[in-house]
Amino acid sequence: MDLAVVVLAAGQGKRMHSDTPKVLHRLAGRALLSHVLAAARALAPKQIVVVYGHGGEQVRVAFPDADLAWVEQRERLGTGHALQQALSEVPKGANVLVLNGDVPLISVGTLRRLLEAGSGGRLAILTAELGDAKGYGRVVRDKKSRRVTRIVEEKDATPDERAIREWYTGVLAAPRAQLETWLSQIENRNAQGEYYLTDVIALAAKDGVEVASAPAADLDEVQGVNGRSELARLERALQRANAARLLEAGVALADPERIDVRGALACGRDVAIDVNCVFEGDVKLGDGVSIGPNCILRDCSIAAGSEVHAFTLIDSAEVGARCRIGPYARLRPGARLDEEVHIGNFVEVKASRIGAGSKANHLAYVGDSDVGKRVNIGAGTITCNYDGVNKHRTVIEDDCFIGSDATLVAPVKIAKGSYIGAGSTINKDTPPGQLTLARAKQVSLEGWKPPKKEKR
Repeated sequence: MDLAVVVLAAGQGKRMHSDTPKVLHRLAGRALLSHVLAAARALAPKQIVVVYGHGGEQVRVAFPDADLAWVEQRERLGTGHALQQALSEVPKGANVLVLNGDVPLISVGTLRRLLEAGSGGRLAILTAELGDAKGYGRVVRDKKSRRVTRIVEEKDATPDERAIREWYTGVLAAPRAQLETWLSQIENRNAQGEYYLTDVIALAAKDGVEVASAPAADLDEVQGVNGRSELARLERALQRANAARLLEAGVALADPERIDVRGALACGRDVAIDVNCVFEGDVKLGDGVSIGPNCILRDCSIAAGSEVHAFTLIDSAEVGARCRIGPYARLRPGARLDEEVHIGNFVEVKASRIGAGSKANHLAYVGDSDVGKRVNIGAGTITCNYDGVNKHRTVIEDDCFIGSDATLVAPVKIAKGSYIGAGSTINKDTPPGQLTLARAKQVSLEGWKPPKKEKR
């Protein structure tokens, strides 16, 4: 039987106190809905249907993926009504898995166990147990057979039912045809005046369909996000899980509580990461790489043996082996460093390749440049690559020495072995192996006096 996944994502999220739709709030750098869709896709379903409502156009724009079908719930009349709207996009004969767009940590393994429990035409629900299940729908079972008979929402529960600790997580699986029949029978005679999806459980039991249950692996994976505090708690739970995986793989973390992975972080052997580091997008760290405190690395690769010192930002760049970056350095998109390059404090590199063994140790800007091997770039040096309309390249060939406070006005080529005197402004190509100076004549004005401020 083909699998179809329906994701309920129409909620407004009033407790977020935000104009952003709830499912677009970010967890570990990604929208809540993105996490849910990733879990759904891992099951290789025939169809994924997203039910949207509040801020719907924002949600659709954020997920232009071709594999998604969208259904608008114009009137928010409850979860049962939302699923009823979605079934028109679900292939006939499919088994339907219902997920919630604000439950981001649901695991693929748990979903597979739920689908297995629901095989053979059964309705399967995902449950969990809490010491205090306040606010959640309770799972009511027959006292003798222990079979699930219904779900009761807390606002409609009796005191005895509220004492039940097993609760329904909002995730279920059932054949499409039966769901359609049960959804057509549910009513809104309840405290909320809504059509509860949970009512299909009682209808299934009444029809003699077995309601199977599967327990969640842990509570974090079935916790929904309704407010900022819940979002913050799940963020830390996810980061602790990331840190545990890194430690298990042999990565040395100075403090597992002070690392944030907002994407995919791949590490080689003997990698060391200091405190308060943030990894975004796809980051790869080679063997023996060390990352100092308070660094941000985004969509980049750092080759074996390189050191990234404190307060460095590396964004969409490639760093070769045995390089030394920072502290307080910035590598912008398109920066490519060959092996044994030194980029020091307050140095910025953008859209440039720096050859092996070259150094810019402090206070420099290298943009839109091709820098050769064994080049020394002095403090205060900048490449002037933008004329207000177009960007131009600066070429610095091998074995050049660029004196402090030099200004290289592109397009310009500094030939192999050139020396550029400190304080020079270079706007013409230089000959190889020579010292080039471009300074105004120094003069001292005899008898000059500083201006005096007028008294008022």
